[in-house]
Amino acid sequence: MAELLAHKTKMAVHQAKDGESICKGVVYVAPPDWHLLAEPGNVRLMRTPAIRYHRPSIDLLFESVAVSYGRHAIAVVLSGSGNDGATGIRAVKMAGGRTVVEDPAKAEFSSMPYAAIATGCIDTVLPLDKIGRALVELCSLRDE
Repeated sequence: MAELLAHKTKMAVHQAKDGESICKGVVYVAPPDWHLLAEPGNVRLMRTPAIRYHRPSIDLLFESVAVSYGRHAIAVVLSGSGNDGATGIRAVKMAGGRTVVEDPAKAEFSSMPYAAIATGCIDTVLPLDKIGRALVELCSLRDE
């Protein structure tokens, strides 16, 4: 996954390592079959059981981001099957963070975006090609 993403962005993208520091402008990708969590200032990898059949679980990641970063958190749900991410989106929103979802009408797989929208906790619904710019704008607001 990290290799695929690296070809689509100018940002640094790599597979996360347990305990490494979180650096601005870096995309961290969970290794296959490991949960990725965020703690204040670093990432954690856990090999605990699957969450609702998922490992890695986006819900677990978003919940850890909500706890660690509160109103500074930003969660994005993209195309995907199932409802992973919906519980985590709610956690980020309840912590005061911002939430973005890919427009399910344009997503290759719409069930994850629809599940996130069904929570009532989404700030913005955008087509995939508009999400990057929206994130840059949200991050610049967070830096103030």
